[in-house]
Amino acid sequence: MFFAKQAGLAKALASELVSVSLKTLIDLARPAAGLNLKHSAIRSGQSGGYVSRFKGRGMEFEEARIYQAGDDIRSIDWRVTARTGKTHTKVFREERERPIFISVDNRLAMHFATRGVFKSVLAAKLAGLLAWAAQHHGDRIGGQIFTDTMCRELKPQNGRHAVLRFLNTISNQGDDDKVTSTITLEQVVARLMFHARPGSRVYMISDFRGINDQVENYLAKLSRHCEVVLIFVYDPLENHLPEKGRYRFIAKDGVYAASLSGTGAAIDEQRDVVIDTGDRQRLLKYQQHFTQRLYQLEQIAKKLGLAFIQCSTTDDPIQRLR
Repeated sequence: MFFAKQAGLAKALASELVSVSLKTLIDLARPAAGLNLKHSAIRSGQSGGYVSRFKGRGMEFEEARIYQAGDDIRSIDWRVTARTGKTHTKVFREERERPIFISVDNRLAMHFATRGVFKSVLAAKLAGLLAWAAQHHGDRIGGQIFTDTMCRELKPQNGRHAVLRFLNTISNQGDDDKVTSTITLEQVVARLMFHARPGSRVYMISDFRGINDQVENYLAKLSRHCEVVLIFVYDPLENHLPEKGRYRFIAKDGVYAASLSGTGAAIDEQRDVVIDTGDRQRLLKYQQHFTQRLYQLEQIAKKLGLAFIQCSTTDDPIQRLR
């Protein structure tokens, strides 16, 4: 009986590495309460990274009152002043809430890791922490979840119910086998640009496969009216080549093969993936794709003034957001 319980526990722990449950995402509410995302400065994960500062909440006009010594002359309400003959100044108040829009990549290539958790699990946990943190701050929570064949948006709403609705969609997300068309990253960002209201803070959590000039163009348009944060998730193998040898992976529905395309991976009938790292040229080409993608993202973030976070599958998502 003892060994049966141990085996069950090990199976449950292993399952949490490759998929995320609604309970796991709900349990992130407590640690998320300690995250202060209002006025953070987020630095690139690698040395030499630049810093992008959040712009903070906007200001709403509240009233016009008689000008007092020390008031900013730039806030003088000239219309009221002209109408009354007395100098009035505008009074603003901080917005009490703002829409938080979280885009989560759940494509097949995200269901991959050699260490830590699947990229898809990491993305879901990051989204959960951000959603709960936004709810603690009194913001409205909505988002976007996309796969290779489907993209769904949830309108920002207030309260715990909105967070649970968003997290439930993430934990139950999967491709529709009946759908044959493929959704590109360009289409995803174009939809994001359409659904995110001006003044929103937009988080995009992805490995950003398929990023190109058109995606950059859409991000530029989005950033004109929204505060955009790019969160780049990756597996250590993508950044550092393994030692020479043969490596065997267990594929989940062929996902590893999709993620490791170009590395000489082969799948047998048991869906095992065998990688021979003796072909260094092919592996170097694989790593170059990753390096180019990372560099392109960093340049886009720097050019557009976007906040940028890197998060490895072995990182603690709470620490990375802090």
